[in-house]
Amino acid sequence: MERAAPARGLLLPLLLLGGLSLLAARGADTSMEACCAEGRQKATQQKDCSSPYTSGSQECRMVQEECCDSQLEELHCTTGINLAKEQESCAAPSANATGLALMFVKRCCQCCLLGRAAQGQGQSCENSLTMGHRCGQVFRACCVKGQETANLTAGDVGGPQEKPKKKGEEEQEDPYLNDRCRGGGPCKQQCRDTGDKVVCSCFVGYQLLPDGVSCEDVNECIAGRHSCRVGETCINTVGSFRCQRESSCGTGYELTESNDCKDIDECESGIHNCLPDFICQNTLGSFRCRPKLQCKSGFIQDALGNCIDINECLTLGAPCPAGQTCINTEGSYTCRKNVPNCGRGYHLNKEGKQCVDVDECLPPSEPCGAGHVCINSPGSYRCECKPGYYFNSVTRTCVDVNECQHYPARLCTHKCENVPGSYHCTCTKGFRLTSDGRTCEDVNECHSNPCSQECTNIYGSFQCYCRRGYKLSDVDGLTCEDIDECSLPTGGHICAYRCLNTVGSFQCSCPQPGYKLAPNGRNCQDINECVAGIHNCTINETCFNIQGGFRCLAFQCPENYRRSADTIQLPPLKLPPGRIGCACRSGQVKVDAFLCVKSCRQDDTACMLNPVHTVSHSAISLPTIRHFNQPDEIVFLRTMMPAYPAPQPNVIFDIKEGNLRHSFDIVKRYVDGAVVGIVRQVRPIVGPFHTVLKLEMNFVNGGVVSHRNEVNVHIFISEYWF
Repeated sequence: MERAAPARGLLLPLLLLGGLSLLAARGADTSMEACCAEGRQKATQQKDCSSPYTSGSQECRMVQEECCDSQLEELHCTTGINLAKEQESCAAPSANATGLALMFVKRCCQCCLLGRAAQGQGQSCENSLTMGHRCGQVFRACCVKGQETANLTAGDVGGPQEKPKKKGEEEQEDPYLNDRCRGGGPCKQQCRDTGDKVVCSCFVGYQLLPDGVSCEDVNECIAGRHSCRVGETCINTVGSFRCQRESSCGTGYELTESNDCKDIDECESGIHNCLPDFICQNTLGSFRCRPKLQCKSGFIQDALGNCIDINECLTLGAPCPAGQTCINTEGSYTCRKNVPNCGRGYHLNKEGKQCVDVDECLPPSEPCGAGHVCINSPGSYRCECKPGYYFNSVTRTCVDVNECQHYPARLCTHKCENVPGSYHCTCTKGFRLTSDGRTCEDVNECHSNPCSQECTNIYGSFQCYCRRGYKLSDVDGLTCEDIDECSLPTGGHICAYRCLNTVGSFQCSCPQPGYKLAPNGRNCQDINECVAGIHNCTINETCFNIQGGFRCLAFQCPENYRRSADTIQLPPLKLPPGRIGCACRSGQVKVDAFLCVKSCRQDDTACMLNPVHTVSHSAISLPTIRHFNQPDEIVFLRTMMPAYPAPQPNVIFDIKEGNLRHSFDIVKRYVDGAVVGIVRQVRPIVGPFHTVLKLEMNFVNGGVVSHRNEVNVHIFISEYWF
């Protein structure tokens, strides 16, 4: 489909009529057509009218701006019409159209779609005034264009054949087909074919351009054709104008459609703030709140509706007669007769006409105080006070003398207490008053045995002491309480196993059986059942003492091995080659308990080729380590080979069996010129625990094991840490 541009003049240029008149008057400098042409060119090339204009004439710049805006509207409307014809939808206008441009594109697109829809439904193409002038133009142009396209298409395709005219039937001509104003004709707004010529005219608010075809907006504001009143500003619109007030109506008024200010009835609209006890009364520009309750006579109502008493003595001029005083009352007032005012110490006589002296000393009145002498005088009196008192001229009475304040630290050695007419000395706690009534001496409280154990008198007090194993009570400081040594922060270190508190002391105990209390009464010693002969091992078993008990171990030599009689104990690390030394954590070292040496028959080749020369068994007993933080060395395997032999075989130590949870390892060291294998406990083990570590000492020559010694270590770990 070929893009069809709308007829020129669908969007009328908004030229200022007054500006054009000024330009016509000044035509010597710049012509109206030249200024407008520059504005249209700017809209066509830049698609923007917001940048400043460079013309030196203000009137020319006004024409340029109006022509640019008009041309830009026409371009946007053309885009909307083309969008309606190509996509049959206005849902996706140009991506570059934003703001006001998007509004023009969408409006013209929708008006064109309405015209095409009217053409498709066979409706009239005459625009409806309800859609507005611009929309009506686009509607009519798209509707008429659609009719012409539909008629042309029908003719091209070959529509239904015309029925043959009957004889005598005359061909009637449609007068609308010869109407030169059909489809709008050459006119941009209104067209009328007079027969001789086509006459173009414009809608109200527009005027015909010199070309006799196009129409332009009339600026009623500049031309003086508006009806705005004084205080209103005329604002030109396309095809018309509107009046806007120069100032707002102000509080309490609203602007009507006729541009007049109308009072707002706050009472009727319910926007007042009158309280429930008040009635709203509308006034011009505001409202008033009138109270529902009316006050009685003698009261006045305030702004909150409260009734306030009127002080008639102040508001009325001399309401009482001469010789009387006005006294205000609630809602009214009263008048009281004036009486003469006598001075201090005098009063009116019975007739009420003369002031006479008042005898202040008459009983039962005692103005000086009880026990003091009162002497009357004209208009006053005087007092004769007892010892320890003085006359106070302000209160006109006898007042006690506070000797403790007048003579501080001079009357009593400790504390002075004032009493009426005198004073009294007292002592602090731990002292008593002597016979002079002023001096204090120390009291020996220990004579009354206040302490439960030991008492020492100190100046003004005493101090209690407790014997060993007791402590002084924090409550009374007198009673001695037993010290629970077992619950002290160091109680866990007092006894090796368990601590039992006793009155004034404590007692340690050890696990039973297998342990006994050491001579220091705190540590636990293992009982060696094997030495004491209290074991139950048979003659074929060997009794081995462990921490807290014993074990009966029976060892047998394997085939082709015989038991060696060499089972004596040797000093630490001074062992023959291949022998085992066990270093306990207490520092004791034990050697093999059982040793088997290879003994082959002469014809037993397999026995002779067996690299294992000796098989030994030993046992060690260890306590549980409470705080395990580093490896503990427990077994030493020593050879008599030099540490760095040139031709000597290499010794390799290994753990073959019994290493549960990898709790042990074996390392190789050189000690005192000899090769030593050290078995270490590398992980904490909580007893009771028993395992048999099968150790090997391999003597390697040229990568081949020349001979091997097997060592079986029976490890017993007690559940205790001692």
